[in-house]
Amino acid sequence: MAAHQNSSRSRSLLRSLRSRNYRLFFSGQSVSLIGTWMQQTAMSWLVYRMTGSAMALGVIGFAGQIPMLLVSPLAGVYADRMNRYHLLIATQVLAMLQALVLAVLTLTGSVQIWHLFVLTLFLGLVYAFDMPVRHSFVVEMLEDKDDLGNAIALNSSLFNGARLVGPSLAGVLIGLSSEGVCFLINGLSFLAVLVALLFMKVRTRDIPRTGSSLMEELRNGLRYVREFTPLKYILFNLGMMSFMGMPYAILMPVFAKDVLKGGPETLGFLMASSGVGALAGALFLASRKSILGLGRLIGVASMLFGAGIVLFGISRSLPLSLVLTAVAGFGLMVQMVASNTIVQTIIEEDMRGRVMSFFAMAFAGTMPFGSLYAGTLASSIGAPSTLAISGILCIAGGMIFSSRLHRMRRAIRPIYHKMGILPERPRG
Repeated sequence: MAAHQNSSRSRSLLRSLRSRNYRLFFSGQSVSLIGTWMQQTAMSWLVYRMTGSAMALGVIGFAGQIPMLLVSPLAGVYADRMNRYHLLIATQVLAMLQALVLAVLTLTGSVQIWHLFVLTLFLGLVYAFDMPVRHSFVVEMLEDKDDLGNAIALNSSLFNGARLVGPSLAGVLIGLSSEGVCFLINGLSFLAVLVALLFMKVRTRDIPRTGSSLMEELRNGLRYVREFTPLKYILFNLGMMSFMGMPYAILMPVFAKDVLKGGPETLGFLMASSGVGALAGALFLASRKSILGLGRLIGVASMLFGAGIVLFGISRSLPLSLVLTAVAGFGLMVQMVASNTIVQTIIEEDMRGRVMSFFAMAFAGTMPFGSLYAGTLASSIGAPSTLAISGILCIAGGMIFSSRLHRMRRAIRPIYHKMGILPERPRG
């Protein structure tokens, strides 16, 4: 009986993999994302090794994230106007080329800090298109649209599963060789996802011909988000968490080297621990069979994330810091995936690309200012005090979101009734 229940639970957890296209995408990403995390870890270590400056980490982080704020709204319009499959292939090729150029510069010993700035800015532009396109394309890969929430959670599980392997592997390789090896491995890893995309059988999506200009369609998307209460509250909370909380990852090399007195291996362990918590959060959401109750989880998870980074800033013990980064990772992942699932469930299909571009703006577009804020403040008052302030504000943001839940429910309830998620109320 127990074996049957475990088998049923496993099938429920992996139900979106029944779709061939999503299964291919999942397989390719499982290789590529390990390389992505290796590059991210190696990049932060290389910058800090070359400069010894928390401010430099903030500036490089700003360069990689500012395109998300400036470019992703236009990318969202293109994601609604054009073939998302072809756009996704293009972004993967460009990201691969960036990693290979970075590898050549580093392995030949000719890399300069301005190279890192320019290449990070270029990758930020690529991801400004990639994120809204990829999020919008998920629904096209699924044969059963009811699997959308599970697919989003599984994709996040994959992202954070790679987060366990990538940073730890990067820490070891940096110690044995150099950061350039990590960049080279990342460049080659994109071949896996490109092969997976080329093997897909994608149905051509009907693209509405509105006759509207690019800017008019962008304004329509903005109006839709502004006037739809649940979207407005969810995106505001997501932006708050990203601006105030996510920069703790930017300061991770400072904690690894100066606070916990470690090396690249310590940085890898801290990032991997955060990935453990995030993976647990994503799997927790993937195991849920209903979208109901996710709104309440967003508020609770936001507060948990804030508490985790406050206590991490105080900790001077590596084992305790590993536990606290796992707690923070769990809270952030539940908050982000729950937000993504609700948003993708309630939006209109012809607005999907634009709404997901605003989602990308809220999640990643606010990070550059958060990175500058974290780097500047950490240079003045220290990294631990910076995280204490950030975490307290994240807790406050979660409390504010929770107080608005009743307004969101009034707007979402009719949509859930129409979709059959909630039973229709009896008339009279």
